[in-house]
Amino acid sequence: MKQAKNRICLWYDGCAEEAARFYAKTFPDSSVDAVYHAPGDYPSGKQGDVLTVEFTVMGIPCLGLNGGPRFKHSEAFSFQVATIDQAETDCYWNAIVSNGGEDSACGWCKDKWGLSWQITPVALSKAITDPDKSAAKRAFEAMMQMTKIDIATIEAARKGNDR
Repeated sequence: MKQAKNRICLWYDGCAEEAARFYAKTFPDSSVDAVYHAPGDYPSGKQGDVLTVEFTVMGIPCLGLNGGPRFKHSEAFSFQVATIDQAETDCYWNAIVSNGGEDSACGWCKDKWGLSWQITPVALSKAITDPDKSAAKRAFEAMMQMTKIDIATIEAARKGNDR
């Protein structure tokens, strides 16, 4: 396998392999590509521990680094997943939240390792960028009341209908 010229490096506290395997199981075009063990002891681990994991999330090459507890994930970085319908939105959202994650606002959630995800239906993106500024505003205001995005409610707001 050819190494990617550029990839996202994500810092974990000893659970990079577990996270990578969850992503590979949950999202299409995702895989665990390689697991590397530490050749010697290091500040947050010992020889033989999983040090890094090469994995792919929906076609994006990533490296999981088991760097210890010093740094945590924050909302400053998130994966944004464009979904085509409510079933796909529900599938990814529910997989993340039901696996020890937590919901947040406006289509955001965190997995159990603290990594943020935006599960964003294409219908939402289109609605809040509608050339009709009133329709976009209604859709945006509806989104602001949601945790997981409800496409039917977004579409109804866009059209000016109560749902």
